[in-house]
Amino acid sequence: MATFVQPLCTSLTSRCIVRLLQFSIAFAIACWLCALATGAQPSNQSRHVVVVVWDGMRPDFVTEQNTPTLWKLAREGVTFRNHHSVYPSATMVNGTALVTGIYPGKNGIIANHAYRPAIDPRHAVDVELPPVVKKGDEVSEGKYISVPTIAELVQRAGGRSVIATAKTVGLLLDRQAGVGAGKDCVTLFADNSLPARIVGLISEKNGAFPSAHLQRDSWTTKALTEVLWKDGVPAVSILWLGEPDLTQHESAPGAPGALAAIKSADENLAAVLSALNQRDARGTTDVFVVSDHGFSTIARSIDLRKILNDAGFAAKTEFENEPKPGDIMLAGNGGSVLFYVTGHDATVTRRLVEFLQQSDFAGVIFTKESMEGTFDLMQATIQNDHAPDVVMAFRWNDSKNQFGIPGMIDADWQRAAGKGTHATLSRFDMHNTLIAAGPDFRQGEVDDLPTGNVDLAPTILRILGITPPQRLDGRIVSESMTNASPAKPNVETKTIEATRDSPVGRWRQSLKVSRVGSTTYLDEGNGEFQKR
Repeated sequence: MATFVQPLCTSLTSRCIVRLLQFSIAFAIACWLCALATGAQPSNQSRHVVVVVWDGMRPDFVTEQNTPTLWKLAREGVTFRNHHSVYPSATMVNGTALVTGIYPGKNGIIANHAYRPAIDPRHAVDVELPPVVKKGDEVSEGKYISVPTIAELVQRAGGRSVIATAKTVGLLLDRQAGVGAGKDCVTLFADNSLPARIVGLISEKNGAFPSAHLQRDSWTTKALTEVLWKDGVPAVSILWLGEPDLTQHESAPGAPGALAAIKSADENLAAVLSALNQRDARGTTDVFVVSDHGFSTIARSIDLRKILNDAGFAAKTEFENEPKPGDIMLAGNGGSVLFYVTGHDATVTRRLVEFLQQSDFAGVIFTKESMEGTFDLMQATIQNDHAPDVVMAFRWNDSKNQFGIPGMIDADWQRAAGKGTHATLSRFDMHNTLIAAGPDFRQGEVDDLPTGNVDLAPTILRILGITPPQRLDGRIVSESMTNASPAKPNVETKTIEATRDSPVGRWRQSLKVSRVGSTTYLDEGNGEFQKR
């Protein structure tokens, strides 16, 4: 009986083809999974983005005399004349919104100073301090900031990011410093860094981190341009200057020292631009100069704890013992105060709101639960699971300070009258500085559409060719960019009001809101009580 035997070469060829196909499919799946895990390489690898933050810089101080470098840069790019902070108009809140493109309530950072019992049951915390950030991530499974920042997304896409801040805010901008395929990523925040060894290398070259405000800014600028850029300009760099904020807090907007601080910030900007020129990178770099918030002068310093305790409340700025139901933790943020009512006691909360409505210092009141004469926290974009029961922005007016600069506010107990602060809903706090110049922006133009700090992340990611993993609250400022549609988006501006009548008078508060597409900007808000 004859037996048929398949030729060896045919058998081997078939098996080789099958195995080759199996390997190709497996390899393709592996590459696809790797791309999902790390993100695709930025499609625009030739682009660089540099963000220079002038903390507390009011737009009305940008003049040829005060800021010659910034003045010149504005004429090479776009000036955004209707730019906004998010509320509260404070550093940590706006720093986080700036690098996430997400409103405060959703990204998790709703105040500079907040009460988070899971982090510290006895005290309100400074949200950016390393122990607080570490504990916050521990109790939230890594979601202290609930969404990725620009730096994290750049790193996941294989790009390099460098954060250098003269203030402690830097840890909120990138607390990972190397989450993806990006190499040599750094977060420098004051005299700390990630990786930890980097600050030592910088100190070897530039000396120890200084104690004086202006010197801290120049030290941080040199750290960026001379050390962290030594091997090239990264995909994204953020330089955060502490001025003019720190000097304006110690004096006031328009004070001689504050003007000198603005001049110093301008000189640091000039150093950054010079470093880009030396590396022949100006032509491929988009430069954003932005402030986190505006600034005002304190007309009255209000000791809310004493006032509330005198009125029969149990108001604390720290709990020495286990808090009792109805005890109120106050978290002062300068121009706004957060009120946390233990046990969320509805009777105490309502009485607190009615007391504030009859005061001569309350501006706008927001509440977690809807109440007559207030706005919901959602309308300030600060609603989340950790939000306080009540938030109050102090009252403001447009009268002038001792240096002839408009914008006076009542503020909390932390600084004296005549000094500078912010975080209210005053238009002088909520409207801040943004100027952008580079290959992706038009030259010598002014953008009067509403824009905000929340718009920087989506715009920067578009420039770098990176798609964010979720929909952002901010928008791409395409109307000012070179390769964008000429059609301008629809703009809506309206003023909402809330009132409450009582036997002794009427409380009325208002909030002016602008909207471009689905992005909301708070323009200003105020309130008053009229006695009968």
